[in-house]
Amino acid sequence: MKLNNKGLKDRQAWEAKGYALPLYDREAVKKATEENPFWIHFGGGNIFRAFQANVVQNLLNNGTLDRGLTVAEGFDYEIIRKMYHPHDDLSILVTLKAAGTIEKTVVGSVMESLELDSNNEAAYERLREIFSKDSLQIASFTITEKGYSLLNAKGEIAPAVAADMEAGPEKPGSYMGKVASLLYARFKAGEKPIAMVSMDNCSHNGDKLKAAITAFADGWVKNGVAEAAFAEYIAGSKVSFPWSMIDKITPRPNASVEEIINADGIDELSPVITSMKTYVAPFVNAEETEYLVIEDDFPNGRPALEKGGIMFTERETVDKVEKMKVCTCLNPLHTALAVYGCLLGYDLISKEMQDSDLAKLVEIVGYKEGLPVVINPGILDPKEFIDTVLTVRIPNPFMPDTPQRIATDTSQKLAIRYGETIKAYMKSDSLNVADLKLIPLVQAGWLRYMMGVNDEGEAFELSPDPLTGSVCPIMANVKLGETKDAESIIAPLLHNDAIFGVDLYEAGLAPLVCKYFNELIAGPGAVRTTLHKYVND
Repeated sequence: MKLNNKGLKDRQAWEAKGYALPLYDREAVKKATEENPFWIHFGGGNIFRAFQANVVQNLLNNGTLDRGLTVAEGFDYEIIRKMYHPHDDLSILVTLKAAGTIEKTVVGSVMESLELDSNNEAAYERLREIFSKDSLQIASFTITEKGYSLLNAKGEIAPAVAADMEAGPEKPGSYMGKVASLLYARFKAGEKPIAMVSMDNCSHNGDKLKAAITAFADGWVKNGVAEAAFAEYIAGSKVSFPWSMIDKITPRPNASVEEIINADGIDELSPVITSMKTYVAPFVNAEETEYLVIEDDFPNGRPALEKGGIMFTERETVDKVEKMKVCTCLNPLHTALAVYGCLLGYDLISKEMQDSDLAKLVEIVGYKEGLPVVINPGILDPKEFIDTVLTVRIPNPFMPDTPQRIATDTSQKLAIRYGETIKAYMKSDSLNVADLKLIPLVQAGWLRYMMGVNDEGEAFELSPDPLTGSVCPIMANVKLGETKDAESIIAPLLHNDAIFGVDLYEAGLAPLVCKYFNELIAGPGAVRTTLHKYVND
């Protein structure tokens, strides 16, 4: 059995092993999609394959849709070359349920996969062709928050962006430059309408995408390499940038899941590590819980994607849902577990929920400190959302998610995941910021984590983070067991509202963070001692 079009012809063999297969004529759908594409997605990673592609698969199965997806990958072209193309754009979705059962699905809704590479003339010309089609309604993105940034780590315009601004839309090299150039092709084809939908896990994601595209449009017009009407097209009603909130845990493909599939007799499923260190496999493992809430602003219309479970609403509701999830009901809990999980030597998030100290930490951060500032969005209940997170999703023993994965880019997350709650307390007439006890413990824990030394006093590898180069040299001045000068060392970081969302001194929380930090660095075992002390205080 092989995962490709030829191998899938033996449906009986696949179904005998428990796989749900596409129920539609894939060749006919592929032809229709190539002729009249309606949805192109940028970012060929796990979340797309487990969520959006599966939604479209279900809608193809029940006849709601007659066309599938096009995917473009702009960061790591080897994902297309080594994973999509060899398997005829098919993938396996293994859904890991908390009850201990799994579902295996061959997802075939991706009909075309392309490299977003302006040096690949054939692929890039095909992308321009797709963007020129009347039928195109949606261009969506899961490229991570930093994918929308036009700046480098120093806060300066990245060289590739600067070069693209000067050279124009013909052959850009930066990611957002390439996306802007495809929109320029749509503009040149008749100023056709489209929804540009960021589905990344970040606040007001549509605005981040819009800001990047607008910067290119304005820059090209200013430099005389694009018509003035292009900037007007981007700013007008024909191109929308809806906000969205997405939530589905899709960890790195796990060896235990690979063993299950290999036992079924499917060949050539080994994961690949690309030259850019991307870990990809022909399968993706994911939890069953999923949410995607999108602002219903589609200038060229849209199909009935709500029949696939996607929720459409107004911007204000998306904002409430996003803040509920990102600032209170999930992401802050994940980050707390990631930081302390790394320090305490855990290799799975699910195992952390068996640790009474860590379970209490996230229960208090979620229910006691976070929930009081949540505005109920109506379409999802915040208390029920946290209940599901803490009793079903995070403890799921079959979800191979690690604190090390979740700890990635934590410096970019603290401001949103905790800073917004602090601000809400500071503004409130009924809440007192001094009542926040465990959010400051997480902030202190992150500083302790950035020392790169675990609770046993041993060095460990930090997860990738854009501020590693600037924060780690500061934290290198802190030594385990030496607390005398700790506050003076970390004070500049505590003042940094770009990291924490607020100046922790102005918020009145810096003394508490320093107190916690001193206790966390008292020596080997101090992380456990401090954590246990304050979650039971």
